[in-house]
Amino acid sequence: MSTEMLKTPMEVAVYQLHNFSISFFSSLLGGDVVSVKLDNSASGASVVAIDNKIEQAMDLVKNHLMYAVREEVEILKEQIKELAEKNNQLERENSLLKNLASPEQLEKFQSRLPTDALPPLDLQEGNNPEPMAQYITGSAV
Repeated sequence: MSTEMLKTPMEVAVYQLHNFSISFFSSLLGGDVVSVKLDNSASGASVVAIDNKIEQAMDLVKNHLMYAVREEVEILKEQIKELAEKNNQLERENSLLKNLASPEQLEKFQSRLPTDALPPLDLQEGNNPEPMAQYITGSAV
């Protein structure tokens, strides 16, 4: 149907919106654009049908986005968990190396480090209570 047959600007707008919503919804579903003729006498019903189709398309987009976000959150939670485990492993290894090193070796090593690179004294003593645990627990979505 061409826009020349439509008499009022409202009918033209409804027709254009209808074509847009059909093509948008079809592209979301991966199908071909469906051609639906708009009857001038049923423009009120067509507006409701268009609104319903737009709402369905928006719900579909929302569902896909929510799924993608949840998936990304799970991936990030897993990465945080792996990094926390790696951090704990490195802290244990560091503590073991400190215990095995002689006081002279420790003094020589610490003299090479800049003073701002040294952790606070309570962290050097091994009193660090699981700093990454706060990021692993809980639900983001």
